[in-house]
Amino acid sequence: MNYKSITCAVALATAALTVQAGPVLDAVKARGQLVCGVNTAAPGFSSVDSQGNWSGLDVDTCRAVAAAVLGDAQKVKFVPLSSPQRFTALQSGEIDMLARNTTMTLTRDASLGAVFAAISYYDGQGFIVPKKLGVDSAKKLNGATVCLQAGTSSIQAMADYFAANKMKYKPVMYDTTEATQNAFLSGRCQVYTTDMSDLAGARTRARNPQDYVILPETISKEPLGPSVRRGDDEWFQIVRWSFYAMVEAEESGLTQANVDEMKKTSTAPQVMRLVGTGDDMGKLLGLDKDWSYRIIKQVGNYGESWVKNFGPNTKMNLPRGLNKLWTEGGLMYAPPIR
Repeated sequence: MNYKSITCAVALATAALTVQAGPVLDAVKARGQLVCGVNTAAPGFSSVDSQGNWSGLDVDTCRAVAAAVLGDAQKVKFVPLSSPQRFTALQSGEIDMLARNTTMTLTRDASLGAVFAAISYYDGQGFIVPKKLGVDSAKKLNGATVCLQAGTSSIQAMADYFAANKMKYKPVMYDTTEATQNAFLSGRCQVYTTDMSDLAGARTRARNPQDYVILPETISKEPLGPSVRRGDDEWFQIVRWSFYAMVEAEESGLTQANVDEMKKTSTAPQVMRLVGTGDDMGKLLGLDKDWSYRIIKQVGNYGESWVKNFGPNTKMNLPRGLNKLWTEGGLMYAPPIR
């Protein structure tokens, strides 16, 4: 095949990709609303106030997809799901995507009919105890009564850690985040174990947060991220790249406040692709040219979402740690949008 033939073949393949639309994308457009599964109550990730307003990093991930696909980040129906419900809801089509601070594991990614689109938060499992217990290390928890949430990866990590350290414990299971946290805060168990970010969220719900201490040990890797039903590659790509657009926007210095000015003035190819004045990346996703501009304008970049939901002016007040950009010593890294 000569060079001209190769060029034509590539052009035809690219054209074919631009006209495809998966069934979930068609359904979302026809409905005019994205249905997104989230946690019932996870400060920083997804929580709802008394007025019915949702906020959190996972909430922003859902809104980014809605901005890209529907043109409006507010066109999202949030479905609160417990841990045991979440994958069933995704498999059955009750939700279009799952963004519920869920750990990506081989088992979940390969056997539950779901596929993870990205890692949106690097976390690890830990322990919180009442300060009055006088415990300063997880290795002093032998014989403890431990609150656990059913259907979470925390159960296996907990069992592995205690077995490795030749310790015993009494598990007490609850179905929802609220029930598990309430049980711990009311003294029904001595220890609560889950992701470090969730422990910080649980402590904010205590009447006196200073009465609780998060122990120093991190016993597992917990890469959290959104997932979609297996088998719809087009929808998978949209969810994946909607999140990565937020990360690349932060890398490129694009914010909600400056994106309009940058759209008018920037000549940097990377920025122009993100604001819709450069190469058309949207056509490869079945979207328009301004898909990523709308994400930045309506939702913000990854760092803006982080500060708003976990930063120093929030009750969570978490260090960004591994979730810093790779350019700042963290693990958050977006494949190039080009």
